[in-house]
Amino acid sequence: MTVPQLIAAELRRLVATRMGRLALLALGLVPLLYGGVYLWANQDPYARLDELPVALVVDDAGDDGRVVGDEVADRLVADAAFDWHRVSAEEAAAGVADATYDFSVTLPASFSSDLASAAGDDPHRAIVELSTNDANSYLATTIGTQAAERIRSAVARSVGEEAASRMLLAISDIRDGLVDAHDGAATLADGADDAASGAGRLASGADALADGTAQLSTGAGALADGTGQLADGAARLDDGLGQLEQATASLPAQTRQLADGAQQVADGDARIAAIGGEVADAVAPVAERVPEARAAIVERLRQAGLDDEQIAVALGPLDGLGDDVAAADARVQDASAQLDRLAAGAQQVADGAERLASASPQLAAGIASAADGAGDLASGAAEAHDGAVRLADGAASAASGAGELATGAHALDDGLVRLDDGTAQLRDGLSDAVAQIPATTERERAAQASTISDPVRTDADAVASAGSYGAGLAPFFLSLAAWIGMYALMLILRPLSRRAITALRSPVRVSLAAWLIPTLIGAVQMAALLAIVGLGLGFPIAHPAPMLGMMVLAVATFAAIIVALNAWLGSVGQFLGLVLMVVQLVTAGGTFPWQTLPAPLAALHHALPMSYAVDGLRQLMYGGSMAAAGADALVLAAFGAAALALIVLGVARMVDHRTLRDLQPSLIG
Repeated sequence: MTVPQLIAAELRRLVATRMGRLALLALGLVPLLYGGVYLWANQDPYARLDELPVALVVDDAGDDGRVVGDEVADRLVADAAFDWHRVSAEEAAAGVADATYDFSVTLPASFSSDLASAAGDDPHRAIVELSTNDANSYLATTIGTQAAERIRSAVARSVGEEAASRMLLAISDIRDGLVDAHDGAATLADGADDAASGAGRLASGADALADGTAQLSTGAGALADGTGQLADGAARLDDGLGQLEQATASLPAQTRQLADGAQQVADGDARIAAIGGEVADAVAPVAERVPEARAAIVERLRQAGLDDEQIAVALGPLDGLGDDVAAADARVQDASAQLDRLAAGAQQVADGAERLASASPQLAAGIASAADGAGDLASGAAEAHDGAVRLADGAASAASGAGELATGAHALDDGLVRLDDGTAQLRDGLSDAVAQIPATTERERAAQASTISDPVRTDADAVASAGSYGAGLAPFFLSLAAWIGMYALMLILRPLSRRAITALRSPVRVSLAAWLIPTLIGAVQMAALLAIVGLGLGFPIAHPAPMLGMMVLAVATFAAIIVALNAWLGSVGQFLGLVLMVVQLVTAGGTFPWQTLPAPLAALHHALPMSYAVDGLRQLMYGGSMAAAGADALVLAAFGAAALALIVLGVARMVDHRTLRDLQPSLIG
């Protein structure tokens, strides 16, 4: 018999009876039901989360008239991501406990105030309370946790955007203030520069003032000494003028007497002069009569009112008359001339005495006034001395203060120079600060606040994308359905006919027939399952034909493995096929990444064929790497070839070892 004849014979055996046909149909539908129904149930559960009942409790008491909890609740209800029910805390607790609600979200009483605390001195986070019940559904708990996190993120983003808006507005106001401050600093820098220049001049002037006040202090000391001497002299002058005033009290009367006497003397001198002339004229003839004439003259002079001293002065020239008359005459002539001069001088004295007598009342009055003025001068000099002393003290203080002023002026000059430098640095620093804070419009600040509150976004650039939750599970369940389909078929198939083995004694032909029978049925199953997935459920398939080829290759490999187990171990091998399915269920990485498995199971990931079937189907279904899919196909083919070799070896073993059971097999092999 040929291989096709062996296949046809086995198929005729399967459909020979009504029960056989029903069994073949039922077992043929197992992978379709498993893969199709499961993927249909999980086609896109996240798209139907709006039917998930969730309790929403808003206990927020608000802050400053604003209830953020109500705003959040309104947005959640409007978003309709879940079937939200606003209820009380008691209703939510009871509903989560009895599965009325899958989970509950509570915004507590302090929600608004906690959010507002970020602007105060006691910032703390607001709380979104999540209540779950794993007895209702563990996945519902997971979804609730993710939902609460999204709510937290959304609220944080909203609050952050508001805070960022306020911050950016404050920064904008700060920039405006910095601009004004820069302008003021520029003005201040100019003023500081002028002040520094003025301070330099002030320091120079203060030095000059210090020198001048030092000189003033010296001069004021000298003035004090001089006014002291002036006061002493004025006092003595006052005393002297007082005495003079007393002494000149009788001056007018005495000067009048003096004037009268002087006039008399002048008159007498005139008469004497006249007499002298007469004497001179008479000297010559009466020289011999000189003594008698002298006596007569003396007598007359006494009569004229002259005293002896005056007479002696007047007659002095006559007393030296010698014997010589000529000499006497000359002397008489001289005496006569002198008498004339004496008469003229006496007249001048008389005139002066008259004037003195006339002026003496005024002189006395002037002396009295001078005495009074000398008293005032003494008082004023004393006061001037006191003032000069005070001036000296003040000048000394002024000199000391001027010295301190000069020191302070120099310190001020140094300080203003530093101030000038500092204000220039302030101006330049404010200019740099203004340059570093860009001017923004209200629209720009709004965009900036939105970016600050949510600075990172996910820009998904998928090399290959499943598109939905169900599509993400499809490669795993298609591979699992292929294994289950082969395992189920082995319950009714007898690919290794003991009679054929005994009759043909050709291990290769028997092995090929044993492998091709389930493979052909499995290929039909895979084609139908691909149609269900791609057309019935609408999952996108990037490479349909290569994917069908990968599915057929997978079912062929699985068929070879299961046939090989049966060839070598019989019913035990059938059981091991079930064990292998369970092991691959957890090691294939169909749901979670295989790297998350415990180390022993992770090691099995690379040692079992379903891992490569799942990966190859993912690459082809999602539009991934064709090279990776080709590598997976080569590994599956290697597994299949190895299994076929084991089948051939097993059939060869059966040729030499036959039993009664081989000739009369049971229904299940």
